Amino acid sequence: MNAPAEPAVIKQHLIDPEICIRCNTCESVCPVKAITHDSNNYVVDAALCKLCMACISPCPTGSIDNWRLLPAARAYSVQDQLGWEELPPELSAEQLADAGVAAADAPALAAATPAQAAAPQAEFSATRYGATLPPWSAAHAYTNLYGPKAAQKSITATVMGNVRVTAVGKDYDTHHIVLDFGGMPFPVLEGQSIGVLPPGLDDHGRPHHARQYSIASPRNGERPGYNNLSLTVKRVLEDHQGQPVRGVASNYLCDRVVGDKLQVIGPFGSSFLMPNHPKSHIVMICTGTGSAPMRAMTEWRRRLRQSGAFEGGKLMLFFGARSKEELPYFGPLLNLPKDFIDINFAFSRTPGQPKKYVQDAMRERAADLARLLADADSHFYVCGLKSMEEGVVLALQDIAQQAGLDWEAVGTALQREGRLHLETY
Repeated sequence: MNAPAEPAVIKQHLIDPEICIRCNTCESVCPVKAITHDSNNYVVDAALCKLCMACISPCPTGSIDNWRLLPAARAYSVQDQLGWEELPPELSAEQLADAGVAAADAPALAAATPAQAAAPQAEFSATRYGATLPPWSAAHAYTNLYGPKAAQKSITATVMGNVRVTAVGKDYDTHHIVLDFGGMPFPVLEGQSIGVLPPGLDDHGRPHHARQYSIASPRNGERPGYNNLSLTVKRVLEDHQGQPVRGVASNYLCDRVVGDKLQVIGPFGSSFLMPNHPKSHIVMICTGTGSAPMRAMTEWRRRLRQSGAFEGGKLMLFFGARSKEELPYFGPLLNLPKDFIDINFAFSRTPGQPKKYVQDAMRERAADLARLLADADSHFYVCGLKSMEEGVVLALQDIAQQAGLDWEAVGTALQREGRLHLETY
């Protein structure tokens, strides 16, 4: 039997290196592992990409939504793309014709968009249940107001506060940093992020790429009524071998003092947003600095509650770290009213105690979570290290099944209705 003929023309999927903030979202959700990266760029392997579109909606910047119509023989290689500083121009109709692409074929191929391919089901896939749409009641998110291709290239922020929010450790150091934008508009919502541009050049002599940080303050600012926001920034002091290490952007941010200026792009993100419907229940599951968007959501709910005109649904938090000393905002969390938020800690490195992870804490509260899974007003948010994602979604599956719920129906509804959001790195 003859092998299928290779197409003469392809619609190649590319990532814009000028807009991409290297957040790894696209690579983490690609079901066929067509996306890879090096220290410079995230790129798509044309030989593997099925044009399934699974990576399009989760991308916070839109950098993933780029295409080039090309003769297959001239497809851009992974190595080509890794060296790009900007996208190559599209081929003109004349150039396509010179390359043997029939004029009648080009429009049809350019418009073709295959249906989204499902991720392989031989193994459990947590990302299959992750929503790419926001909750129906979420506020409108403004995105990409400042950036490489926006009308404003970047915006200057002033550091108004920088405090350490964990005990000092030998291999970590976490700070709460407040940025003010003065008279320049920078509207944000809980669950969005910004990009910070570190000064200087990388090892190749090029300006550093932006680094992404989740916003840790509510929509009306860290200080209400002012044009500001806060970030939760952790710098790693040692690698896994115990060698000193200093991240470019996180180290830069943690060393800033009040009055310092820095360059910001964004905001980014239009799906990891909290519901505005007052009766909505919110379950937040996070580790480490994945607490940033959860702090923003909690603080917004707290401020609404203080107004006296808000009767919110249940607020539940599962928060994991190696020890309580590494947990950002540990003290303030303990001071929140018990009738306002249901807090469950999970520590994996407490001396003399067995390891406990967020999914273990979730299973301990299976009865409560099962009721929330059965409630269409419940929303689940997961943020932290990529390694937690599968364990958390498996725990939700087990809890649903043990309660007699049809997990496939529940999980599909969570994804379809924008009620289960996975933001891991």
